[in-house]
Amino acid sequence: MNRIIAIILLIVVTSGCKRHRPIIEPQSIVISNSDKKNTNNTNNSTEEKDLTKEKQLEVKIIRILDGDTVEMLYDQLPIKLRLAHIDCPEKRGKQPFGNRAKIALSDLCFGQIVTIHSDGKFDRNGRLIGVIFTKEGLNVNKEMVRLGMAWHYKKYSDDMSYDVLEKEARKAKVGLWIDPNPIAPWDFR
Repeated sequence: MNRIIAIILLIVVTSGCKRHRPIIEPQSIVISNSDKKNTNNTNNSTEEKDLTKEKQLEVKIIRILDGDTVEMLYDQLPIKLRLAHIDCPEKRGKQPFGNRAKIALSDLCFGQIVTIHSDGKFDRNGRLIGVIFTKEGLNVNKEMVRLGMAWHYKKYSDDMSYDVLEKEARKAKVGLWIDPNPIAPWDFR
């Protein structure tokens, strides 16, 4: 019941909020204070755009659940986020590199104010699906693959830049690719 209320609140907040949280255009990754002021001065037509387009939220990462799931705080509302395009080793069941993936994700974004790019879709567990960008513009999802802490999740992603990063990590034998026969999380489950 609480999950349903949280989802409804997220939809209401992201679609109708006319306070200090503007809807930001997807092409801008890092927004300076001057850009935020300019965005606040736009008229309501910006906020009434098609809700199926990608949205950006500025949030604080308050908890790392595993290598591909975080909890973030948006306007005092905790929301779970599933990192798009990637799948990390399972922490439960003690899959090799599961805890290391969680630590790597924590090192990249825990406690930081970040920007989430999301199209507003949720997974079967009620987690928002999105991509994390740090204030410096680092794509955390891609960095997890580059560090060898995640697979490109081809079942749910057609972004081949993740596939290229995975192949580079395999070739360099970094992270989980040290193991000669790593087991993908979807096979481990």
